[in-house]
Amino acid sequence: MNTGPLGQKRGIGFGILLFIVTLGVYGWYWAYKTQEELKLRTGEGLGGVLGLVIWILISPVSAFVIPSEIGKMVARDGKTPTVTGWTGLWLFPFGIFLIPAIVWFVKVQGALNTAWEQGTAAPAAPAAPAAPVVPSA
Repeated sequence: MNTGPLGQKRGIGFGILLFIVTLGVYGWYWAYKTQEELKLRTGEGLGGVLGLVIWILISPVSAFVIPSEIGKMVARDGKTPTVTGWTGLWLFPFGIFLIPAIVWFVKVQGALNTAWEQGTAAPAAPAAPAAPVVPSA
């Protein structure tokens, strides 16, 4: 069950623009925040610092890990995930092609935004029925 706080929705177009304008440096921030929010929400996963180190040193691994963690989070709440670890194949070979990299980001951030929008949490338990009022004599 996902019980931690929801993450922040991020604009997909704005994120792509920042990736391009900052020559990829925004990706470091994005990877850190995304993986930290996932860990806070689910209590599992790499978390921000380790996720960022992997993003910097062996980024192809992150292409598979990030959508996998999103998919697991969504599935844990009984919903059908739109991304899985297989989504990382969009970045093969290693994100050097711009269009597949954009498709990957749109799919991943879109799934994450949807998850944050829907709360990806099980519906709240119904309130306990009120105790019957017994008139006093």
